[in-house]
Amino acid sequence: MSADPQVPPPGHWHGGAFGDRGRCVLAPNPGLMTLDGTNTWVLREPGAERSIVVDPGPLADEHLDAVAEVAGQVEAVVVTHHHLDHTEAARSFAERMGCGVRALDPAQCWRSDPVADGEVLSVGGLDVEVLTTPGHTRDSISLLVGADSALLTGDMVLGRGTTVIVHPDGDLGGYFDSLARMRALVTEGRVETLWPAHGPVLADAAGVLDHYRVHRAERLAQVEAALASLGLGGSSLPADAAEDPDLPRRVVEVVYADVDESLWGAAEWSVRAQLAYLASR
Repeated sequence: MSADPQVPPPGHWHGGAFGDRGRCVLAPNPGLMTLDGTNTWVLREPGAERSIVVDPGPLADEHLDAVAEVAGQVEAVVVTHHHLDHTEAARSFAERMGCGVRALDPAQCWRSDPVADGEVLSVGGLDVEVLTTPGHTRDSISLLVGADSALLTGDMVLGRGTTVIVHPDGDLGGYFDSLARMRALVTEGRVETLWPAHGPVLADAAGVLDHYRVHRAERLAQVEAALASLGLGGSSLPADAAEDPDLPRRVVEVVYADVDESLWGAAEWSVRAQLAYLASR
C-alpha cells in the first residue's frame, strides 16, 4: 500500500538490471496503490551464487518462478515492511528456496531473527546495510547497497508520485526524520540512486528526496490552511479535534477538492497523519 492520491496511472516500467548488483523483477499486481506492481529486488555480488531477495510480493506462481530463476541460491528473504503487497509470498517463497524471512517486525520473520538498524547483511561478497526508516509504517526499513551507491527505499520513496502515510501505523514526524536520514546519505556521497518498491529507479536521489520534503511541508501547510478555514486554528490544533472521526474527510474536501473523489479515501490516511502531527507539536 503506497501511492499518494495525486500519483499518475502506471506507466511503462518493467524492471530490469541496475548497477552491478540489483535486478528488479516486477510483480503482476498493478493498481492504484501499487503503481505498475511490486518491485521484487534480487541483490547479488557479481559472480556470486547466493543472493538476497527483497519483497517477494504477491502469491503469483509466474512471478515467483521468475524471481527464483534470477535469484539462484537465496541466502535470505527480506521484507521492507509488513504490507501484504510486499509480504504475501515471503514465507512460501523462503520455504521453497530453503531460507528464512527477515524483517524489522518479528511477526513478519520466519526461521530467522529480526533485522537491526545498522546491521550489515553479508552474502557472497555483497554487503547490504539495514537502515530503520519509519514513517510510511512503523516497521519500514531501507537497504543500502553501498557498492552501487544505491538505496532500496521500500515504500518510503516511490518511483512516481509520493507515498501515503497510513496513520496510526504511519507517522509524519518519523517520516520527516527518515527523509533527513536518507538525504544525509546522499550528502555523505554514499547514495546516488534510489531503488523503490513501486515504480522506476530514480537516478537523482538528492532531487527526489528534496522534492519529498518540500511536498510534505506544502501539504502540511495546506492542511493548516484548511483547518483555519474550518475555524480550527491551524497549527494550534487541539488533541480532541485531531481525534474527531469526521475531521479528516472535511479537510480532504478542502485540500483535495481538485482530485477525483474515488481517491479521497487514500487521502484521508495521510490527512489523519498530518492532524496527529499538528496536534503533537
